[in-house]
Formats: sequence, C-alpha cells, structure tokens
Amino acid sequence: MTTLVIERLGHLGDGIAPGPVFVPGALPGEEVEGEVVDGVMAAPKILRPSDARVSAPCRHAKSCGGCQLQHASDAFTTEWKMDVVRTALQARGLEAPLRDCAVSPPRSRRRAAFSARRTKKGALAGFHMKRSDVIVAVPDCQLVTPAVAAALPLVEQLAILGASRKGELSVQVTQSLNGLDLAITGGKPSDVALQSSLADLARAHGVARIAWGEEVLTRHPPIQRFGKAEVVPPPGAFLQATAEGEAALLDAVTEAVGKAKHVVDLFAGCGTFALPLAAQARIQAVEGDKAMVTALDKGWRNAKGLKHVTHASRDLFRNPLLPDELARFDAAVIDPPRAGAEAQIAQLAEAQVPVIAHVSCNPVSFARDAARLVQAGYGLDWVQVVDQFRWSTHVELVAAFRIEG
Repeated sequence: MTTLVIERLGHLGDGIAPGPVFVPGALPGEEVEGEVVDGVMAAPKILRPSDARVSAPCRHAKSCGGCQLQHASDAFTTEWKMDVVRTALQARGLEAPLRDCAVSPPRSRRRAAFSARRTKKGALAGFHMKRSDVIVAVPDCQLVTPAVAAALPLVEQLAILGASRKGELSVQVTQSLNGLDLAITGGKPSDVALQSSLADLARAHGVARIAWGEEVLTRHPPIQRFGKAEVVPPPGAFLQATAEGEAALLDAVTEAVGKAKHVVDLFAGCGTFALPLAAQARIQAVEGDKAMVTALDKGWRNAKGLKHVTHASRDLFRNPLLPDELARFDAAVIDPPRAGAEAQIAQLAEAQVPVIAHVSCNPVSFARDAARLVQAGYGLDWVQVVDQFRWSTHVELVAAFRIEG
C-alpha cells in the first residue's frame, strides 16, 4: 500500500499526487492510501480529508460517470474553475479581470444523452459508469431537470423496441416548450411497425418529437425560445445545457457588444445570440450546419420586433470570413467548438473589428485565440466564467475584447 498527498486537481477531476499518480475522487491537500497500478490509485482510502470535501448530493455519485466533482464543495469547485481560466491565460502571458462565476442550480440540465441496453428482463437506461461502458441507472438524478429525469422509463421502452441485443442505444433528451424532444442513434433500422410503436409512445408520454436516425416523427414543434423568436432546432442540434447558463452567457455577450448596430455572429447555431441581439442590431449569422441556419432564419421571420437578420451556411474552419467581409461590422460574436477558431480569429484580428464577444467552452483554446487578438492590438476587458455543467470539470466563459487606442 502507498500513502500519498494530493497536490492538485487534474483537468478530468482526478487528484494528482507526485509521480504523477492520478487518484480519482481525491481533492488537493488530502492524504490517501491505496495500491498504485500504472500511475493510478483506483480505490483510495482517504486518511485525511480536505475541508472542501462534502457528502455527494446524489446517491449515484460514486458509480455514475455523469458528474466528476460532487464530493467537492461548491465554493471549491467554483474557485477551481476560475483558476483553470486564470492559469490558461497566464500560460499565454495574459491577465484579465475575472468576474464571479455564474453557476447553474441543481436539476437544471435541460438536455442529456442517456445510454440504454436491452436486458433479459427488459432494459436498462442511464449514464455510463466512471471509466466504463457499463450503464448505471439514475432514477433520481440531481443533475437534469425533473422533466428530463422522468424520461428514463421512456428511454428503457425505446431500448426494448429498437435496440439490438448487443448494441447500445443513445437517446438525447431535450426539454422544449412543447414537450420532450428525442434524438435516437444506434438503434435497429426503422420499419412500419417500429414507427407505429414510436407514435404510440410519443402520444402516451406527451413527446413533441422523436428522431430515430433519419426518420423523424413530429407531434408538436419542439420549440426553443431565443429572445423574441421561437425556433425549432433540427433533431440533435446544439443547445446550451441550462436556461440559467444560457442567460448568463447572453447577458455577458450583450454587454460586450454594447451599442453596436451591425453585428456578425460566427458559429451562430440556431440563433442563441443572434436572435436576442436582433432586438437592437442588424445581424449577419454564419453557421456551418445548413439545417441550423434554416431553423434560425425561420425563427427570425416568424418573430416580431426584430431588426434584419441575414445568414450564411459556411465552414468557418476551412473558409473563414475575410477582412473585407468583416469590415462593415461594428462588433463580432464568436462561439466556436472546443478546438477554438484559430483561422477565423486571425481574420478578425486583421480586420480590426472594433468589439469582439468571444464565447468559449475550452479555456486553453480560448487563451490561444485571445493571445492572437491581444497581439493584434486588442485589450481584454474582462472575462465572465459560467458553470452550467454543474459538478463537472467543464468550464465556459465569455470575454470582451476591444481595440485599444
């Protein structure tokens, strides 16, 4: 047996002791004991707990892989996430005022991807066990909204209907204004009998839409509201994880854009930022997914009181907007995937768009892109950290950039 003291928390939420040795479920400052195999103490005994250690609010926390940090206090987790951003900036030689972290409450996740398998007695649905493909049932999950949690029996029924004996079903459940929106992958091919059974399930459970692979059954449009606009996203489309998190991101983006009258929204999705901002400014929305662009445009056309919104479907990684295309805008909003937007950031920097609101879900790629903007003459005014993936290691932020001088 080996005794170790945890020095820090890793980016996946494991405690890290000298070596390095990775210790799942341990916190900085804790003394732990256990067997170390290949640099991992898989089953540590906590000899001296941290003051930040708390009882996990969910009874599934030790087995379920849906959360990584339920054993840590809210204050510790918030400060750790702030420090993740601070460290990423410092690694690029950057500093900025960090605003207090906006944290989403428990049971607020309105979107979850459940896994399900058929069993000899029926089916099992839930999240994967930590570091495993074994599914853990989570009937009283503390992470998702009550409406999403209540869908677990329905997910089991979907597995009984359409999962193969050896395959695993992935069911993305999203809460919409008109009921649940389900997108299922990994199931057997659709046929008339399956479609009929899905229709019966949708009626019985008040489901708005079921997408089984490419086959889509819509009872009611699964509406999401962005500002004054009501949008029906394509099945499986990206949506901010919580309403509270989306509101915090939107507030920060709106503040950063300020009184700009002509705004380009890059990686616009279905209009999370573009449509609310259209209440005050003309918007050009650019997004690579054509179905999402179509949903955004339809939402704008059916809304009242919004300024003009134009749109384009464009791969901003391979074909970023160029400086001559960006020159007419007073401000830019950019919300790229985890890899960041190195090519598009370079064009924004060259174009010298006066104001940039940068949304990010990866502090490391954000810091890289931020350094490029600062090098081009931008000031980094402030950073708003947002924690809408409660009890996870995931960190989001909005930053405000402005041309100095």
